[in-house]
Amino acid sequence: MIEAAAQLAVNAVALGAVYALVALGFVLVIGAVGAVNFAHGELVMLGGMVAVGVASLLPADLPVPGLLVLPAVLAVMAVAGLFVAGVAYAPLRRAPPTSVFIATIALGLIIQHGVTAGIGPEPRLGPPMIDSGTWHFAGIGLARQQLATIATAVALIVGVHILLQRTRFGRRLRAAAQDSEMARAIGIRVNVTVAVSFALAAALAGAAGLLLSNQYLVTPTDGAMLMLKAYVATVIGGWGRIWGAALGAFAIAVFETLVAAWTSYLVAEALLYVGVLAVLAFRPKGLFGEVEGRRA
Repeated sequence: MIEAAAQLAVNAVALGAVYALVALGFVLVIGAVGAVNFAHGELVMLGGMVAVGVASLLPADLPVPGLLVLPAVLAVMAVAGLFVAGVAYAPLRRAPPTSVFIATIALGLIIQHGVTAGIGPEPRLGPPMIDSGTWHFAGIGLARQQLATIATAVALIVGVHILLQRTRFGRRLRAAAQDSEMARAIGIRVNVTVAVSFALAAALAGAAGLLLSNQYLVTPTDGAMLMLKAYVATVIGGWGRIWGAALGAFAIAVFETLVAAWTSYLVAEALLYVGVLAVLAFRPKGLFGEVEGRRA
């Protein structure tokens, strides 16, 4: 009983950490351009598919294929993020935010249908981060895969925190997000910071896709659900608040996992959105409040 409860808690934390990666990437773009990238869910899905493809090129007997695949996924998805910025944002940067919404929706559909046409609609199994098995601690056995997922997601989240808060380039990113005109006036190349924000967001999305693909599989239609989770997490955490969105995503995953274990996944989904409505009824601007001027 204790072991089952401990494993359930680890599952909840693992899913929460991955959802936090998705939400971090989503809100990074909001902060950079003041508009929503509706293709973000498809980028998570694409990251999972890239992981499947890269893993298929490696010898089957490698003990840690997921860890070896991760750098390639990050690199490929960062390039994909630059492509999204160049196609769906750069030509429309002086247009109303609704133009970016429509462009990213269209791009997301292109990605989804392109993947479906290219490899088919069947679910794909991604590589595990490490070899399967159980780690025993204080007489309790915990799945190594889930522990590796938590460690990988936490490492990426800490890396993003250090980049944004402790580096000169991170300060430039935050300055451009807060006031792009002032940033230009002091010599910050805002176009570069926007492109990097898209690349970083897509890399985080790709990492999340890799981490989700082994336990939950990956299909070309997963993007819409993942996009909705990121959007809800952002609304709960407070529009434009990076760490508020991450905490909101973590709360969503923990709620889903625990309620689904006691009832069913469908009931957990329904109760989740009931809970979202309740939160917004009492805190219309999210649990941590909105960043002024960031809602498009």
